[in-house]
Amino acid sequence: MTTASEIGDAVKRKYGEIAEQVGAGANAACCGPTACGCGGTDPITGDLYDDSQVSGLPDGAVAASLGCGNPTALADLRPGETVLDLGSGGGIDVLLSARRVGPAGRAYGLDMTDQMLALSRRNQKAAAVTNVEFLKGTIEAIPLPDASVDVIISNCVINLSSDKDRVFAEAKRVLKPGGRLAVSDVVRRREVDDDLRRSMELWVGCVAGALEASDYRRRLATAGFVDIDMEPTRVYGSADAAAFLTEAGFDPETVASADGAFMSAFVRARREAAEPPASELP
Repeated sequence: MTTASEIGDAVKRKYGEIAEQVGAGANAACCGPTACGCGGTDPITGDLYDDSQVSGLPDGAVAASLGCGNPTALADLRPGETVLDLGSGGGIDVLLSARRVGPAGRAYGLDMTDQMLALSRRNQKAAAVTNVEFLKGTIEAIPLPDASVDVIISNCVINLSSDKDRVFAEAKRVLKPGGRLAVSDVVRRREVDDDLRRSMELWVGCVAGALEASDYRRRLATAGFVDIDMEPTRVYGSADAAAFLTEAGFDPETVASADGAFMSAFVRARREAAEPPASELP
């Protein structure tokens, strides 16, 4: 059985390699059926940002975009707010958030990979954005004080964590009362064969562990979130992963059974505005 440490090391190694590729002038090699390759036609990462959004951003930020959605377009970011991006990678969503919250606001990016942090800081410098700070750390142990953030975003990163309950607990801790969670993530729509699930998760996220939709909601609620909503943004068909799964040794009937089993989703939730008095706690 793969341990949490092994998963973390694999994620760090993979995304460190991606940052080095982008730094050397290549496009990101993140997730997808062709040796983890990204691009405009990739069913997971392609066409997430329109030209008006990426206009003026450094090429390195756009090339290192590894997400499965566009949380900055769907999150209701407001001038003056403080935003935190969990697993910020090359920094594209942090830089976009900084635009939305304006000079009176602040955008933090959190990443555990030295190469990604170096890349994102170069991108910040190239974009001449001052209301941004990139932090080193894990999404299971966020290096920010309690109740210090208005909005948490994330783009196809929470599925990579081996301790999602800890991620959600930490997210709630750093959010202000009434603060919002607005993340894009990969979610399972139904149960599938274990071997097929593991292969699909490799296709979807390189080192992924996608939760089933009802389990995702339950874990958020257990962590103390309310007003939980999940909106599908892309449903992946068996044809999208057919080449990858066939190469992995699955027969056509099994490949067909993966149709529609995984999706990218936009997940919204909120920390309650006030905690109940101690006398009312169970």
